Amino acid sequence: MAGSYETSGEYIKHHLTNLTFGYTEEHGWGIAHGADEIKEMGFWAINIDSMAFSIGLGVLFLWWFRKIAKAATTETPTGWQNFIEMLCEFIDSSVRGSFSGRNPLIAPLSLTIFVWVFLLNLMDLIAVDLVPWLASLVGIPYLKIVPTTDPNITFGLALTVFILVLYYSVKIKGPGGFFAELAFHPFPKFMMPINLLLEGVTLIAKPISLALRLFGNMYAGEMIFILIALMYGGGWILGIFGGFLQLGWAIFHILIITLQAFIFMTLTIVYLDMASQEPH
Repeated sequence: MAGSYETSGEYIKHHLTNLTFGYTEEHGWGIAHGADEIKEMGFWAINIDSMAFSIGLGVLFLWWFRKIAKAATTETPTGWQNFIEMLCEFIDSSVRGSFSGRNPLIAPLSLTIFVWVFLLNLMDLIAVDLVPWLASLVGIPYLKIVPTTDPNITFGLALTVFILVLYYSVKIKGPGGFFAELAFHPFPKFMMPINLLLEGVTLIAKPISLALRLFGNMYAGEMIFILIALMYGGGWILGIFGGFLQLGWAIFHILIITLQAFIFMTLTIVYLDMASQEPH
């Protein structure tokens, strides 16, 4: 598809633009055609592609695990059952190593986060031109298939974790205990304004860093795939070289997408463990 654009910039811009639905004064409700219309739609615009792929992969994850669970046997596990049991043992050991309390939500939440984020990241290994090209055949102007390259998705995940952190902080420590944790540490009580500022920034930084870390790594990985794809429009010699680069980057990227899912899960466990600590 790179050869169908007048400039490399147009090609890159197209592949980094979401299929967005929203309202503009000129066209009313509808699909945006370009970055200017997306900007005009403002906060309430919806990135349909990010939502569709996120929900679709979430449903696939639930269906897949339910199917394996229904077919599970008490005999020696084989195939997918063996893989799922190994994955559950890995998640269980991660939770035991990072969460010191007792909470029946943490292990299922960790499993969901790891598998779901991994599947979202895994979309980055699909050829960057394939799905957008197929979508263009039915009149869809833009399509981004990697949800975690959309900050709306990563912030949505991070804010959900943040809400749980606040909930358990207040539930376990009480409103007074939670406030005391923010106001009376790390300095003496008479320095409460400074404590509130420092601890408040630390608290707010958790979801921001959680979201931006995932978004930044996946966005950078997708950008590299797009830049490599541009090489296919530069002749067969450059195209062959680009093919080797793409294969190498894809193999290395398998580690990245797995590591990012693991980091997001681990930080979630750690944040919830900190929120669940009894006040001192």
